[in-house]
Amino acid sequence: MTTNSDEQVQWNLRAMMSAAGMFQTTDLRGPLQEQGVVLSREQVFRLVTKTPDRLNMTVLAALCRIFSCTPNDLIEIRAVAKAAKRRAYSTGMTNPGIAELRPIPARLHRPAEPNG
Repeated sequence: MTTNSDEQVQWNLRAMMSAAGMFQTTDLRGPLQEQGVVLSREQVFRLVTKTPDRLNMTVLAALCRIFSCTPNDLIEIRAVAKAAKRRAYSTGMTNPGIAELRPIPARLHRPAEPNG
C-alpha cells in the first residue's frame, strides 16, 4: 500500500490475531485457506509482521470475515505533522522550500548600437 507522505499507516493484524487467540503466524494459514486464500508460510509471516505496501482485496475481505471486523479495524491512517517530515541535510541546514529551488529568470539586454 502506498502511503501518502502526510499520513502514517498502522497495520493492526497482529492485534486482531491476539484478540482472537492466535499467537503464531501459522495460526492464520488455516482460516485463510477456509476462506479460499492460499498463501505460503512466508507470505503469511510477512502479512502479519509487516505493514503491506499493497493488499489484495480478496485477502482483505477474508481477513475481515475471519476476525468479524471492517477494514478500518485492520488499517488505521493517522495524519503526521508536516513539520516532523522535514529532514536536516548533513550540513545541519533545513530542507529548502520550493521557492528556493526555482530558477531565477534571465534578463536579456540588447547591446548598445554602434554610432557609426
